[in-house]
Amino acid sequence: MRDRVGRADAPRGSSSSCKRLPASGRACRFSSGTPDPATRGTQLRDRVPSRLQILYLLYCWGLEFSVGWAEKLDQLTDTATKDPEGFLGHPVNAFKLMKRLNTEWGELESLVLKDMSDGFISNMTIQRQFFPNDEDQTGAAKALLRLQDTYNLDTDTLSRGNLPGVKHKSFLTAEDCFELGKIAYTEADYYHTELWMEQALKQLDEGEVSSADKVYILDYLSYAVYQQGDLGKAMALTRRLLELDPEHQRANGNMKYFEYIMAKEKEANKSSTDSEDQQEKETEVKKKDYLPERRKYEMLCRGEGLKMTPRRQKRLFCRYYDGNRNPRYILGPVKQEDEWDKPRIVRFLDIISDEEIETVKELAKPRLSRATVHDPETGKLTTAHYRVSKSAWLSGYESPVVSRINTRIQDLTGLDVSTAEELQVANYGVGGQYEPHFDFGRKDEPDAFKELGTGNRIATWLFYMSDVSAGGATVFPEVGASVWPKKGTAVFWYNLFPSGEGDYSTRHAACPVLVGNKWVSNKWLHERGQEFRRPCTLSELE
Repeated sequence: MRDRVGRADAPRGSSSSCKRLPASGRACRFSSGTPDPATRGTQLRDRVPSRLQILYLLYCWGLEFSVGWAEKLDQLTDTATKDPEGFLGHPVNAFKLMKRLNTEWGELESLVLKDMSDGFISNMTIQRQFFPNDEDQTGAAKALLRLQDTYNLDTDTLSRGNLPGVKHKSFLTAEDCFELGKIAYTEADYYHTELWMEQALKQLDEGEVSSADKVYILDYLSYAVYQQGDLGKAMALTRRLLELDPEHQRANGNMKYFEYIMAKEKEANKSSTDSEDQQEKETEVKKKDYLPERRKYEMLCRGEGLKMTPRRQKRLFCRYYDGNRNPRYILGPVKQEDEWDKPRIVRFLDIISDEEIETVKELAKPRLSRATVHDPETGKLTTAHYRVSKSAWLSGYESPVVSRINTRIQDLTGLDVSTAEELQVANYGVGGQYEPHFDFGRKDEPDAFKELGTGNRIATWLFYMSDVSAGGATVFPEVGASVWPKKGTAVFWYNLFPSGEGDYSTRHAACPVLVGNKWVSNKWLHERGQEFRRPCTLSELE
């Protein structure tokens, strides 16, 4: 049967319009184009330090011009100036800032055009090109939804900004919650539409003063609930809507249709059998026995993964390591500790200095662009929704620091870096992640690294170049391992057995950054040149 329920009008196009209300804020009708799945939260954060006064003037627009307005603006600007990265490391701050700069720009533009200062108008026009667009705002919203799912956060917790490790607490208004619900709605994500429309309604019911309209919220909410099969709740919400607006044409039509469907369902229920109950029980048993990778991954991100037995833990050691008697480290060995036994994952402590980290970051920042993955069908690099970060590549000849880092990796791994890929620097902003993947090319991807001519990726070296306030772990769902970021350390593991066969237990993921900002750099070492450094064995799995 075709869906006959009138749905709330989803926003279309790419423009926005706002009308000023006397004292209660704004009534806004926002619209957005089709968003790219990628988030670009780090893009705005990198621009903030050089444009703070302009950006935060816009951010604070929405406060009534009163005696206290200037004080609030000064306070916010001062906070952001002292720690811009920390301020925008809070996902709520990042979303609110992009929303204000993107959807409310038209109103502010009208305001400043009344100013006869040509210099100010010219400056604002120039800066406009750097402000976020619909894609950025949608990306920030999707990042919030992704964090909500991965870390099991309820809407009230997110709305109040009660997140672990936050420096600058912020909250979502009812209008912000409504906007999140609308973005989920345009993606036909009715689950999150329901959650955020309910949160917006709850805040309005608690007395929050807002330009968000309960009628609009109930219109979206009732349709989202209906799409998820809860007819009774959809009817109750529609009744509430009609109490507020008895003449609402779509709601009246929907109510008649709901009543018709409800009557048909009652008739059908009379002839139902107990077979459905039995089927539900069987499904429940299957759910308990079957733990899909996605659930494992999210549990590990939350720190709820498998715990090693005491017997296995006794096999993990920390040591001073000299790179198998490498001349550079005999007198000054490095600190090394075991993170996991199978696959063997080791962490090197204090292996990269703060000065080296800053140099690498400064070299990478001008080149940062959306990270790519290998397409198994074409063998070429392409963007993907499951990898949300920005990356850049650095060659050893560009800087003595990069060359020194490459030499350090070779000395400590014993592997030849001349056939390795360039040092990749990656930045994960709020919600940035890389879902479970393999670093090596599988048998069904024979051309994965053909253009390099250096064979498969034999091993991975990963530097952590920042601490992360919350989230951002590197997890291995197949074995239950979680490795947490610690600035100045690096982890290393082999992707292939000595035989050249892939080690499928090395499938890993970068968990979403909940609060803060994550910088890493990695080196993928290839098979070519390792023939005598890591000789093949007689067994495929050794």
